[in-house]
Amino acid sequence: MPKKPINQLFLNRIKPPKKGRVDYADTGEPGLHLRITENGTMTWSVMYRVAGKQFRQTLGTVADIPKVSDARDLAAESKKKASSGVNPVEQRRAEAKRAAANTVAGAVERYFRYLEQDRKRRPATLKGYRQIFNHDVLPAWGDRPIASITEGDVHVLLNKKKSSRERKREGATGGAGVQANRVLARLQTFFVWCTKEKSIAVDPTFGIAPPVTENERDRVLSTDEMKAFWIATEAVDARRQDGIPCGALFRLLLLTAQRKSEVGGMRWSEIDTAKCQWTIPKERAKNGKEHFVHLSDFAMEVLKRQPKDRDLIFSGVSGGKTTSPNFAWAKSCVDAEMQAVLPNLSPWVLHDLRRTATTVMAGELKIAPHVADKVLNHTGGGIKGVAAIYNRYEYLDERKDALEGLGRYIRNLVEPGGGGNVVNIRSRAS
Repeated sequence: MPKKPINQLFLNRIKPPKKGRVDYADTGEPGLHLRITENGTMTWSVMYRVAGKQFRQTLGTVADIPKVSDARDLAAESKKKASSGVNPVEQRRAEAKRAAANTVAGAVERYFRYLEQDRKRRPATLKGYRQIFNHDVLPAWGDRPIASITEGDVHVLLNKKKSSRERKREGATGGAGVQANRVLARLQTFFVWCTKEKSIAVDPTFGIAPPVTENERDRVLSTDEMKAFWIATEAVDARRQDGIPCGALFRLLLLTAQRKSEVGGMRWSEIDTAKCQWTIPKERAKNGKEHFVHLSDFAMEVLKRQPKDRDLIFSGVSGGKTTSPNFAWAKSCVDAEMQAVLPNLSPWVLHDLRRTATTVMAGELKIAPHVADKVLNHTGGGIKGVAAIYNRYEYLDERKDALEGLGRYIRNLVEPGGGGNVVNIRSRAS
């Protein structure tokens, strides 16, 4: 390693090597080194010993530290720390680690470690929380110190979320404001936790109102819409491209009044065909409780037409891998079929099928509210207070009657000669 006094003249005249790199040791400040590479990059570093072990600390490039005197001062400062037993390299690493821990990303990681210790929180719930932080919060704030986030930052984030929607949801374009509400809800619980952890002194979400006022959805499909829906789902299945009978999946949403994720994840191993009963395991149920769903005669007819070559009923295979239903594509196809005969069809989402089934049970079949709640796997339901604590009766027979009645009602409505004229969508569209 060449040794020579490094001064400004030398720094301005030095040429890079034709290949590799060259290190120069400064005789003016022992331990200070200048490294120059073949691409012309020049970097300052200092060598010192701590507890008999040698370390090399990078001080910065000549572009960052252009004066030799400044580089010598930094080298002298590091050597002074080393002589007192402090390792500047380890000190810098520790500072960087503390800085990373004090970023929003670091706080989020600690927050989720805290949440994961709560066994009452379902993994699916935490996954949903994670998606909000990964998609909306961390890209905007991840590298920022947690204490630097202000109320204004929160408003900017929420307004951006409210004013943009990246894709349609089941053919509808609304809902971005509702998503912004969900982001705010997660941020509020997160920042409250941060104040308890003492990583921030002030909660930047305090006093912020939800970006939009949410109106409870009340969309229910009419009888004409249910007829059109039924034939539309059959038409979609007749020309499906991914091998997944999404139309049948949608029909079972209406016949069982269960959730999209639960029906979409239905497995043959969960079906007792002899008892006409579907058992949703607690791991897949939204409330974490095992749920028994009676399958009406009409529901069993839909189900028995599905392939039995794999356990996951509504799945396909592509490239040797199992594929999931493309709800958005299938829903858009169903909408197009329905609009061919119902041009003024109002927007609706798949969850409205669950509400429609419940409305039919309550209005047409006169099913008691507490029985309907059991069908829906709602906790508590129509039984409140002390009665809810002591009443552990599951109303299995009543639930069976309710779903059989629902199946008969829909069959009479959609089958020719049942509940009225059923329009052939294809012939009407042509």
